[in-house]
Amino acid sequence: MRPTPNGDHHRRHGLSAAPPLAYYPRSSSSSASFKGCCCCLFLLSSFLLLLVLAVFLIIFLAVKPEKPQFDLQQVGVQYMGISPSNPSSLDGTGTAVSPSPTTASLSLTIHLLFTAVNPNKVGIKYGESRFTVMYRGIPLGKASVPGFYQEAHSTRNVEVTIAVDRANLMQADAADLIRDASLSDRVQLRILGDVGAKIRVLDFDSPGVQ
Repeated sequence: MRPTPNGDHHRRHGLSAAPPLAYYPRSSSSSASFKGCCCCLFLLSSFLLLLVLAVFLIIFLAVKPEKPQFDLQQVGVQYMGISPSNPSSLDGTGTAVSPSPTTASLSLTIHLLFTAVNPNKVGIKYGESRFTVMYRGIPLGKASVPGFYQEAHSTRNVEVTIAVDRANLMQADAADLIRDASLSDRVQLRILGDVGAKIRVLDFDSPGVQ
């Protein structure tokens, strides 16, 4: 064993091992911050949504909307034609035989006049409306009214024309319709349909009303 200098001996005894470095994973901290951001965004979005709904509700209650009126004012028949529906048949000798017709084909043009009244302080948005014209329970034709916007405190006339082409009716019903239109100038027609409207406040539409 070789002697070592005193300086070297003291230097070896003075050195000590460095403590191990501590390592903390960053995944847990980044995940917590991401969850916190999502929670803040969710709370902020919920608050803004509730604020918008509250403002809309306050304005809606302040306006006090009323149900608009959409009434049928006038029905006019502009054209009417009737023809037998049963074709003629041939007998054994080849001679055409015209049986007594039981049905008839009816063609006519009907003009409808509606009046839309908006008594509210805000505008009304009407959707597309569809109507069916019936005579004694038999549908004659259908018509549609395109959607439109109506200003506040206004009245608007809406005209619709229905073309009925060869509607099959019992001959007696068709004859009664022709007689009522020519003699009494009155035809009992039934108009069926729904009119959908929405109240518009600040470019927002309320739930539809019928």
